[in-house]
Amino acid sequence: MFGIDGILICLIITFLCLFAAILSGFPVAFAIGGSAIIAFGIVAALDSQGLLIHAAVDTSSAEYAALLAEGVSRIDISLFRYPDLPTVDQPVFPGGWEEALNRRISFIVNRINERVLAGQSIETLLAVLMFVLMGITLERSRIANDLLTTMARIFGPLPGGLAVSVVVVGAFLAASTGIVGATVVTMGLLSLPTMLRNKYSPELATGVIAASGTLGQIIPPSIVIVLLGTLAADIYSTAQETRAIAAGCTDALTYLGKAAVVSVGTLFQAAVLPGLMLALLYALLAFGYAVINPTKAPPVPAIAGGGEVVSRRHRLMWFFVVPVSLVVIVIIASASGLVGSRAIVLDRYSKIGETAQLRTNVPEACQRSMIELHGQEKWDRAVARQQEIDSRGGTVERHELSEEELVADRAKKLANAPPLSSGVVTGFLLLTLVLAAARGASPSARQRPLVIGAAGAVLALVADLAVISPLTSPGLMTVILAIPLAATIYGCWHATITLSKNELIRVVFPPLVLIVAVLGSILGGITNPTPAAALGAAGAIMLAGYRALKDQNRSGKVIIVASFSVVIMILAGINFDMRVSLDSIGPADWIAFFIAQASYSAAMIGLFYSIWTLLKNRILTPVVRETAKVTSMVFTILIGSQFLNLVVISYGGEDFIQQYLRSFDQELVVFLVVMVILFVLGFVLDFLEIIYIVVPIVGPVIYGGTLDPAWVTIMIAVNLQTSFLTPPFGFALFYLRGVAPPEVTTGQIYRGAAPFVLVQMLGLGLLWLVPEIVTLVPSLLGP
Repeated sequence: MFGIDGILICLIITFLCLFAAILSGFPVAFAIGGSAIIAFGIVAALDSQGLLIHAAVDTSSAEYAALLAEGVSRIDISLFRYPDLPTVDQPVFPGGWEEALNRRISFIVNRINERVLAGQSIETLLAVLMFVLMGITLERSRIANDLLTTMARIFGPLPGGLAVSVVVVGAFLAASTGIVGATVVTMGLLSLPTMLRNKYSPELATGVIAASGTLGQIIPPSIVIVLLGTLAADIYSTAQETRAIAAGCTDALTYLGKAAVVSVGTLFQAAVLPGLMLALLYALLAFGYAVINPTKAPPVPAIAGGGEVVSRRHRLMWFFVVPVSLVVIVIIASASGLVGSRAIVLDRYSKIGETAQLRTNVPEACQRSMIELHGQEKWDRAVARQQEIDSRGGTVERHELSEEELVADRAKKLANAPPLSSGVVTGFLLLTLVLAAARGASPSARQRPLVIGAAGAVLALVADLAVISPLTSPGLMTVILAIPLAATIYGCWHATITLSKNELIRVVFPPLVLIVAVLGSILGGITNPTPAAALGAAGAIMLAGYRALKDQNRSGKVIIVASFSVVIMILAGINFDMRVSLDSIGPADWIAFFIAQASYSAAMIGLFYSIWTLLKNRILTPVVRETAKVTSMVFTILIGSQFLNLVVISYGGEDFIQQYLRSFDQELVVFLVVMVILFVLGFVLDFLEIIYIVVPIVGPVIYGGTLDPAWVTIMIAVNLQTSFLTPPFGFALFYLRGVAPPEVTTGQIYRGAAPFVLVQMLGLGLLWLVPEIVTLVPSLLGP
């Protein structure tokens, strides 16, 4: 038809139906599934009339056989790369639309069951629900209002200080909510009137609010990264398996020399530096604009706040020099082996044995592909290593160790144990940082409790070095450290009272602790995103409950006790064996078990008390309702997108697009083409539609090469973030337009967003040119 390939016509029809359905004003979650059904009906009608003809490569031709004989992979043979190949004309539905429909129905059931209802990714998708609950709860607890007020007092006297404070709060809210719409609307309501009242340019005010609000797309815990990560994990694994088979190998593990795995936790690690970099670029743009145009971003006179007046030198010493010095000393001690894990764990069975870095017993075609991928030098080292192992009789089979081997293994581990325990050092380091912060916040406060606390920390390190050994039981270790710990906690208690009088710390510290707990548990590899999201949701509920009680001048001691109970429960679980079903249990473990149970009960009481408080104050009901709306929208779009994807697959559209992308010789060029397509689609599609409709189509190509999957995913996330800002269809601009006062025009919002779009593209370019910005943190923290 019209001299155009039938599959290309089908793709045009499908995406026109999608755009028409979205622009019709019908709810997007249902418009996607409906557009899929309409598009399939139109394509089926045209195909049944013989109007959609696809020119397919003639696989029986001599030319096709010659390419296979030259070693060209089947997946790389297409008319885009080899336009002179013989073709055969065939309908887009070779078996008719009835057969295509029957096959799609079964695929739809399997796909929805796999990706939405009961697949491997469903546990990670549950994190979306709890991150949304966490973000909406913190939004309702007026955290943004307190943060903006406090940051304005700090940065206001600087040129463009209010704009910089909006960036800081935007980054803070991004790490605590991860929801772009909520962040933009909240800051638009709170900060835009204040900035306009202080003679700020409407362009700068609206631009910085819209840009800062989009940081929730990239700064963990980002819902975008959770959704994109669950999808990327499946696509990357499947694409690398396909790549390995095409290379002549049996599986991806053999071909790559490592498992083809990318996790959401790794993506969170990879997103930390890019998110902070973008926030810094926004702040620099706002500051530079204020320096060039001082009348459009004037300084705001400092507003008196709570807390003691402290000299700059004193703040520098106790808020920067002392904490940084302590942390650096601990890092150096850990790197030199003075601090580390002192756990002596003996395995009754031997290790499986030595293996070479690469599998060398592979077919010849796989060997050639592996040499091309890893290089001849690495292959030769693997071959030499395998020959060395074979000369010693091959790998040693796993066997039970004798008593002599166990004694020797134990002696070896005791000899190599570090002098100081990492757990003791880390715990007392954190307590010491609290003491330092209190000293910096109030020089005139009583110093004796702080000195006692610092002395307790030093005494604990001395006891750990001189008295505690790797064989010391947890119970005896607790007794030895009881006095030093009591002294340190005594100092920290007084430090907490001192810090509570400082407005900045009082406002920032509670949500900061929650963010550190959630992100620290993920980035540190302690747990995966789903339990961390549950911790964040529970912590946000308790924080909101405490705030509600304080607004009513009521005591929040129950919630404070519950918070400390969580810490005690975690410490007991780390240091003692909680398995009471064992045959032999020591008294210390029993005591720790009952303490943990009591702490758990106290934590649950605090959580339910917070829920009751929020429910009674009519805060919980709108939070739950809004969480249900957002989560339902996400999962409904996920289901509808599966319909659309399977329609595209049914007439060969997915293969058609992938063949076009594979026709480029360099995979970086392919990825650049995909990034341009995603950027353009971002003008009219929300990030959810792009993630679930476009990424599954182009993903097998961009994730099926040598590019780092974490880098690819973060680049896509930043690209989607850019689309939120781009006039005239940027969704962040729509959110801001909805809450901006009437005197702020749409044109001013667009002009204000334009410089930040350029900065965003600069940041995207930096990530392209310096991928280490993405890969540095995952490489340091490990899998």
